[in-house]
Amino acid sequence: MSNPTNNSMLLKITEIQGRGRSLVSTQPLKAGQVVLQDSPILLYPATTPSKNGEFSNFCSNCFKKLHVNTTNSNNLISCPSCSHHALFCNPNCQNSALSGSHSTWVCQALNYIRYSGPNLPFLQDPDTQIQARFLVSAYNLAVTSPSNFQLLLSLQGEAPLIPNPQAQALHSFIASFSPPQSGFGFSPELTAALLAKDKQNAFGLMDDNSNSERTVRAYGIYPKASFFNHDCLPNACRFDYVDGRNSSGSAVPDNITNNTDIIIRVIHDVPEGREICLSYFPVTWNYLERQTRLKDDYGFECDCDRCKVEVNWKEEDDNSGTGMEPDNDEAMEGSDEDASKADNGFPHAYFFVKYVCDRDNCGGTLAPLPPSQDGSPSDVLECNVCGRLRKEEDDMDGDNENDEDGEMLEG
Repeated sequence: MSNPTNNSMLLKITEIQGRGRSLVSTQPLKAGQVVLQDSPILLYPATTPSKNGEFSNFCSNCFKKLHVNTTNSNNLISCPSCSHHALFCNPNCQNSALSGSHSTWVCQALNYIRYSGPNLPFLQDPDTQIQARFLVSAYNLAVTSPSNFQLLLSLQGEAPLIPNPQAQALHSFIASFSPPQSGFGFSPELTAALLAKDKQNAFGLMDDNSNSERTVRAYGIYPKASFFNHDCLPNACRFDYVDGRNSSGSAVPDNITNNTDIIIRVIHDVPEGREICLSYFPVTWNYLERQTRLKDDYGFECDCDRCKVEVNWKEEDDNSGTGMEPDNDEAMEGSDEDASKADNGFPHAYFFVKYVCDRDNCGGTLAPLPPSQDGSPSDVLECNVCGRLRKEEDDMDGDNENDEDGEMLEG
């Protein structure tokens, strides 16, 4: 694989013992520096409308949020074959989808899932429905873009030699509506392999709804970003701007031309030769939650510096302070409990004070805006979940009144 970044060869792929293929900095990196902008080779919806005639809330091609119950809904364009469900934000999205991601077979398959799925016991589980939609998109990709399908198969994720019952059931289900023929074939083993790739490499594109629990609008396979390993105290985080602006209403960077691209920025200064890592889930999760997800979905146990500290915590400690759910953040920002954690063997409290958003129901990761053209660092931090912008000195002073009232700083 070629170098996975378009940002002046800032990263290289190398093998690290015990971690496999990793992305390492080739030069010193400044806080907020963009190290990767990646486009998806595959996108698929996280949900589909019910069979009660509901419209989708997102464009079926670019997944921008649609306002279907407003006067602007008259400008929306529907799919000729499933006009009650798939909508597009403009003619270009419709034309692109009908010739690729929303082909006639995909349209028929999604309708089949929508109408027949609720009657099948194994499809009652929402996660299984997501897997079915992924397989529809993946087998369609094998026909519309064989090179991207081959790239998908090259990603990390090993399937068992014998497909498990879940994979076999999904394979039989997909076979029931006759997937298109491709040079890659169609078999239970291929279906199991695809599911393994999806499980370890899919990124969720979130619905920007700061007033309620955030949900996933779509999943994407980003082949370059898939090389980032996990760390429970990451030195980089990802941003997406699907709706053209972040959740706070701030405009996206000028160099983003594809709204489904993801941007990886380093959180703080990083020396040359250091591995660049993301967190595969909110950094506010506690030790048990993190280890369970990593073991179940990625097949490993984490022994990062943070986990080595938290493994010795009592359960009641692990459910408070820095190892908490995002909606329980009273101890996150510079509280006495945080100080107590630092005094009792938690040397990473500073990360949570400076780089974790303290907005209610958020818990996102903060990274500085990119440095200016002359290389000067930015003193404005952006949350990768709620999109809030705040001055760096506010983190240490605790002066967040303007931010809490929703007043955004000019970036």
